[in-house]
Amino acid sequence: MRAPEFWRDGHGVAPLLLAPFARVYEAAGAARRALVRPLKAPVPVICVGNLVAGGAGKTPVALALGAYLKELGQEVHFLTRGYGARERGPIRVDPSRHDVRDVADEALLLAGRAPTWVARDRVAGAIAAAGAGARIIVMDDGFQNPTLVKDISFLVVDGASGFGNGRIIPAGPLRESVAAGLRRCSAVVLIGEDRRGVAARIDGEARGRGGAVPVLRARLAPGPETAELSGRRVVAFAGIGRPEKFFATLAEIGCTIAARHGFGDHHLYTPDEIMGICEQAHALGAVPVTTRKDLVRLPEAARPMVKVLSVDLRWQDEEALASILGPVVSDG
Repeated sequence: MRAPEFWRDGHGVAPLLLAPFARVYEAAGAARRALVRPLKAPVPVICVGNLVAGGAGKTPVALALGAYLKELGQEVHFLTRGYGARERGPIRVDPSRHDVRDVADEALLLAGRAPTWVARDRVAGAIAAAGAGARIIVMDDGFQNPTLVKDISFLVVDGASGFGNGRIIPAGPLRESVAAGLRRCSAVVLIGEDRRGVAARIDGEARGRGGAVPVLRARLAPGPETAELSGRRVVAFAGIGRPEKFFATLAEIGCTIAARHGFGDHHLYTPDEIMGICEQAHALGAVPVTTRKDLVRLPEAARPMVKVLSVDLRWQDEEALASILGPVVSDG
């Protein structure tokens, strides 16, 4: 599913017509958080969430946090719901046995770095991870889920898209108001150039309630495949929250984009779709390129036919990150 254009710019009458439904959505979410009593996991839980529907960069942040904590000698496990997955969990992801339909794409990416658990019941998943040896749990998404106590919560914001039109689903992309989300978070991770005044908005909201919310700056850096892809003609395709981010990255590393195809987030590719893209690339004298997250959603036989450009998150100030993580590292 692709987000409607008015979620980004707010133009037209649609946001106004949908405003009553947005109020109902907001009230339902607030009531759930007020009525549910969260349970404490046996080990610290770090939540990586966001305020908008769609991709903001949560999984790269989760992976970067996992790598940082592992360097400190922590036994880290990942926990994710498994969007659209068949498995309800809690189940430990085994990439040699599970595919994207079993556990979803994020789970397979996370499992390549550290033990990963899929669980629709986040409390049960956290208990299972702790029982298997986790000393710190990094939870990918789940900020709006009230069932599990989060020791630290990071809100991830994409600097290019910010909070969209600033309205709540379905009138806009927000899962809850910015003010409500900031009241419960430990810090904001702002990825990329701040083109939408995100830092100023956060500062204004924080001042309004007499506090401050740390903003950690980060960027997504192209992976080692850059050396092979730079200067080449490519047919780019991606089924992520904002495919244009991937296309922009390819242009930044020097690729000539002969054609581009954007699909909805978590899109499961058919053999015909991939063959069509590969045939187009051959006709244009280009190579088909996608993201690592998309690769696991391709038919297995088609994966050798495409190239991948990965990205890694780089922190601007690791000392600021360390100060946020200090309490749970000590506990862990």
